Order: sequence, then C-alpha cells, then structure tokens
Amino acid sequence: MWTAANLQQEKHCFFGAAGGVSDGIYKGLNVNTKSDDRPEHLDINLDRAAARFGLKKENLVLLNQGVSADAVYVTEGSRDCVTADGTVTDKKNVVLCIRTADCAPVLLEDRAAGVIGAAHAGWRGAYKGIIENVIALMLSKGARKENIAAAVGPCIAQKSYEVDAGFFRQFTEKDAGFNRYFKAGVREGFYQFDLERFCVDRLRESGIVDITASGLDTYALKDEYYSFRRFTHQGIVQRPKCFPTELSAIVL
Repeated sequence: MWTAANLQQEKHCFFGAAGGVSDGIYKGLNVNTKSDDRPEHLDINLDRAAARFGLKKENLVLLNQGVSADAVYVTEGSRDCVTADGTVTDKKNVVLCIRTADCAPVLLEDRAAGVIGAAHAGWRGAYKGIIENVIALMLSKGARKENIAAAVGPCIAQKSYEVDAGFFRQFTEKDAGFNRYFKAGVREGFYQFDLERFCVDRLRESGIVDITASGLDTYALKDEYYSFRRFTHQGIVQRPKCFPTELSAIVL
C-alpha cells in the first residue's frame, strides 16, 4: 500500500496485494471481478478497500476498463457497467477506482473545487490521452489546473519494461521527443520504456504542477504488488483477464 504525500491522506490509497482473503494465484487483495477468483472473496476484498474510507463496496466506481482514452463523469457507485478508462466526480462518498497490474494508476484532486479524478494509464491509454482527458473533464466541472494535485501510483518500472522496435517507433513517429522515455534494452533491437515518467510528463504538459510519483516497480516487488507481465513470464496467466489486480482509489 502506498499513499502520495500531496494528496489528502485519508481520502485516497494505492492498495497493493496485502490485506485480502483471496488465495491461489489471486492471493491477497485481488479486485479483478472478471477473473476466476471466488465471488465471495472479491466481495470481501472490495468491502475491505471501501472500509478504509468508512464506506461499503457499493460506493466504489469499478470501471469496465480497456485501453481507451475515454473519461466519464459519475455520480454514484457502480460495478463493471461503465465502460471507460478515466472517471471524474464532484459528489461525496463516490469512490473513484482504478484496477491495475503494471499499468499506471493516476489519482487527481482539486479539494478547493471539490472535484476528483482517476485514470487507468496503461501505455495505450496514456499514448491516446487518457490523462489529458480526465484533466479536461475535471476542469469542465470547476477544477483549476493550479489547484490540482496528482499522483502516479505503483506501476511497471523502466528496468522491467522491455518493448520491441515497433513499440518504440509508434511513440517516436508521433513525437520525436518521445525517445527520451526509452533506453537501449539488454537484447539487441529492444528498448526499456519509462511508463511512469511518460505519465508524469503528460500531467506536467497539461499544466499540473503538484505531481508525485511512487517510484515503485510492480514487476520487481513480487511480494507487494500484482504484475501481469511477471505472472505471464511465470506461466500463471492461462487466459485473458484471468489474473489478479490491485486497486487505487480516491474519494471526496
């Protein structure tokens, strides 16, 4: 579990794998409701996460996430019925949630305006503009850039994130300056991608100044975080979506 120093402490949390009742490959606080984890375990895990904020699992906004740049405004909790990768609210007791297992969760708040946001920033979503779209939606609800604090939670680190030449070209053909997010890989023709830095810069280039990043590598910290890439390398993932995810959450 990690909390960002620049966000209100009792109103957000980047949960890790600890603290849940799931077992087997899902051991811990798994919240992937599309997985084969036992439904009763998922319910307990979600209630435990919500309890951190003095609320119930019904208060959680659990998005049907993909790899889009779609951000939506919500006014109540829901479970897998809103398809988007970012969300914003100005309502009390509505817990915005992002589920990840290497992708970057981004939580944002403007406490003065009473507006919060959350983004699922995998490389595809970040590349397409999910962070910028969440910020734009927050601004439309009364937030101000100079008052927004943002945090990038635990995600796969550059040292653990090998990508191929096609991945590299996709970024650098869009913007030659994006080559700064890559280092030469251990294998010839491969690169190491810095997802966290890419997300931080998307925030900064959107006009956000108050930014924190965890620096925690979900792939390397095997006892603390779930990692889709690590589980894939270990042969644990047998079919799509059948892997554990951790939760990142923020509430007004």
